[in-house]
Amino acid sequence: MAFDFRSAERVRRRAAARTLARRPDDALPFLGPDASAGNGLLLDTCVYIDQMQGKAPAVVEDLLAIRPVNHSAVAVQELLHAVGVLDPGDARTPAAVAAIEAAVEAMPAHRLFVPDMDVLGQAAVYAGLLARVQGYGKPERMKALHDCVLFVQAMKHGFAVLTRNVREFDALLQIRADGRVLFYRT
Repeated sequence: MAFDFRSAERVRRRAAARTLARRPDDALPFLGPDASAGNGLLLDTCVYIDQMQGKAPAVVEDLLAIRPVNHSAVAVQELLHAVGVLDPGDARTPAAVAAIEAAVEAMPAHRLFVPDMDVLGQAAVYAGLLARVQGYGKPERMKALHDCVLFVQAMKHGFAVLTRNVREFDALLQIRADGRVLFYRT
């Protein structure tokens, strides 16, 4: 079977009616001051952006140097979307496009994962659940779908999502406590 509908439906029913409140930082898996070895990482798009803008904290750079780093086609898609959105008349655009190109070109093919139908299906159910219980509007729904794909994709491959997006990924951890996420702040 390409998609496990029953599994996704069980999760949907368990979280059917409750709003998922943002938990305090000390209840979440934030990076400490020092990087440590561990399972592979799947990078959220914000990690690439923070690196390009020089805003990634030193602990993130250290973590990326010692753990296997994996990439999702979803993050690549979000980065390439930015290339299309950037104003060609803005003097900053060529540098931004060059940085995005360098980031995408540096991703080894064996570390780039494309979500399959099961990942996409489960992520769609979770994103719909988040949209409903959190009251998301249309712009937030698509972002939630991308985040859900990363989360489910990471679970499938045994990776931890590295992100600074506490809002969505805290909610996802409340839906699926077996997921792995590492949070950081810039």
